[in-house]
Amino acid sequence: MTKLTGGDVIVECLLKENITKVFGIPGDQLYPILDAIYRSEKIDFILTRHEQAAAHAADAWARVTGDPGVCLGTVGPGAADLVPGVYPAYVESIPMIVICAQNQTFRINPHHGSSQELDQQALFAPITKWRVCVSHWKRISMLTQWAFRVATSGRPGPVLIDIPSDILYEAGDPTELESPILPTPRYRAVNPPQGDLNAIQKAAQWLIQAEFPLIHAGGGVLTSGASYVLVKLAEHLASPVTTSFRARGAIPEDHELCLLPWSFGAIAAQAEADVVLFVGGKFGDLDFWGKPPAWGEPEEQKLIQIDIDPTMIGLNHPVNLAIVGDARATLNKLLEEVKRLHPEKITENEKLEECREAQEAFFVEYIEAGKSNAIPIHPLRLINDVRDFFPRNALCVVDGGNTAVWEKYLIRIYEPRTYIATGSDSAHLGTVTGYVLGAKLAAPDRLVYGIAGDGAFLFNIQELETLRRLNLPVVIVIANDRAYGMIKQGQKIMYGSRFIGVDFFDVRYDKIAQGFDCHGERVTKPEEIKPALQRAVNSGKPAIIDVIIDARINLEVPHFEAVAEMWLEGCNLPTD
Repeated sequence: MTKLTGGDVIVECLLKENITKVFGIPGDQLYPILDAIYRSEKIDFILTRHEQAAAHAADAWARVTGDPGVCLGTVGPGAADLVPGVYPAYVESIPMIVICAQNQTFRINPHHGSSQELDQQALFAPITKWRVCVSHWKRISMLTQWAFRVATSGRPGPVLIDIPSDILYEAGDPTELESPILPTPRYRAVNPPQGDLNAIQKAAQWLIQAEFPLIHAGGGVLTSGASYVLVKLAEHLASPVTTSFRARGAIPEDHELCLLPWSFGAIAAQAEADVVLFVGGKFGDLDFWGKPPAWGEPEEQKLIQIDIDPTMIGLNHPVNLAIVGDARATLNKLLEEVKRLHPEKITENEKLEECREAQEAFFVEYIEAGKSNAIPIHPLRLINDVRDFFPRNALCVVDGGNTAVWEKYLIRIYEPRTYIATGSDSAHLGTVTGYVLGAKLAAPDRLVYGIAGDGAFLFNIQELETLRRLNLPVVIVIANDRAYGMIKQGQKIMYGSRFIGVDFFDVRYDKIAQGFDCHGERVTKPEEIKPALQRAVNSGKPAIIDVIIDARINLEVPHFEAVAEMWLEGCNLPTD
């Protein structure tokens, strides 16, 4: 029997998981893996220009496809450079396999003075679900498949496989592996667990009897593919649906039952509902910790919480009925029980209409600002025209900063897994190029557009080369205010006009794009936005639209002061 190197064994494990893309940067320790990928002819190695972007691309791949993303880096600097991309995947529960080469087994643990020496397990400990340093060639298959088991089970997340280079280069008889390389259904569960039936039946009773039930969706709804059944349950109950920012797209945002995150309509419904069904998430700060006045008093508002991770149950908010289980499997059974107890759909109530009216009133001024013909361009005019230009099923990628706040007022998401952003937990900057890369590879037949501030965009501008080399026709729109706008606004609120470390030179991002042989345009007038977007799409190339926005208005993002005040209170600092 042909002997397999350690790299061969890892790649065989990836093939059993139907992995088709691996993102990363090569290194000499990684040669056995790279050569095995080459010989497999079934996996594409996607070379990025920085490991951070490789991790972001693997993250986006997982968000769009639902399958684990895979990225790799070589020992020391390569592993360290992956960290910024793994971090947002961890805090947003994205399944990812991170493979890092390590120095030879006889040169690691403890300190040996080796070149590029790094305790990679310690480095990744806070941002991965599980980590392992492979100690022997015979253990590679078992530990790699264990990594997939951990990454995809329960609350998903990244895992680290740290593998010494001598083990990667070593070759052995596959019959001597500690465990055979098995197909997925042979070594881990593929059918998700359903919640306790008695608890589901009680939840169905509470929801039917409720005067004003509310369903609040977290990211677990998208992860489990539960969007369809969630909408059907809401329609049967005539229940409004709110979502976390991570879960946007779980219900079409123009559905009559959808109340948009942070709108007055959503907050009113969350505060007034007598029964809340919370599915697949946690009450974090952008959910106001689940506390009054944004939510009802715990003694008066019943909370039913469904989550696959028992440690999420009751986090920050006491629960009245806990159901541990997969969102889709549990919601399917819950819908079945609701229909059994109440076959007819429940009619709409007046409170829902009041919440809709509050939502419409909330957005009036932003919709009006989105029509502004002012020069420099109002940020909301840019957001409005971008969303209006792209079709409903386009994949929307949003980087961090003030741009991520503006987009929430006018960007609407209509399908699951079409919104890729880090604004819900990590609020990470520099994601846009890596995210559009992974998203376009995952959905080659759909339009992909990204929105970023100029500060965020420049973190990973080098990935324009990757996008052009791979001929990926994506459109990135830059809201250019020549500053770190969010930080500058915070300094304005706290210190008047004392700005430090926030202003940039006026960079011509359109010309930089052209230097990468991408399509590039600068836009200074609002009526130029849509024609520029059309030319970008028609170019068939990666495209950068550099839009000069009103820097003064970008220091006046609505509700920023209220959020800043909450932050100050959390720091025990005075708010006036």
